[in-house]
Amino acid sequence: MKYVVLLMADGELPAWSGMSEDEQGAMIEQFGEFDRACQAREGVEILAGEALGAGDTSTSIRTRAGERHVTDGPYAEAVEQLGGFYLLEAPDLDVVLELLTVLPAYDMQVSPVVDPY
Repeated sequence: MKYVVLLMADGELPAWSGMSEDEQGAMIEQFGEFDRACQAREGVEILAGEALGAGDTSTSIRTRAGERHVTDGPYAEAVEQLGGFYLLEAPDLDVVLELLTVLPAYDMQVSPVVDPY
């Protein structure tokens, strides 16, 4: 089954730009540990994963009454912002939840990917 994992920066983690090089290196190492843990686990594959730019660099598109509106910035104002994502193939949610303990202390949302066919 496929799962998307959204990594939410909640303000508890320091912003990347505010981290020392050592802190950045330690965080990168945690992501590397996650990659290795997924590779070592049978039936688990990282299909995609990326860090995302700051919320103020995003563009939002809303469609209302058939009209498309494009605005600069995130979809909704919030303290949290989407910092990155993973798309995983895994046997079940329990395996995903276990593997996610290796990542830095992000708030996360895990959703199964629905196959409409």
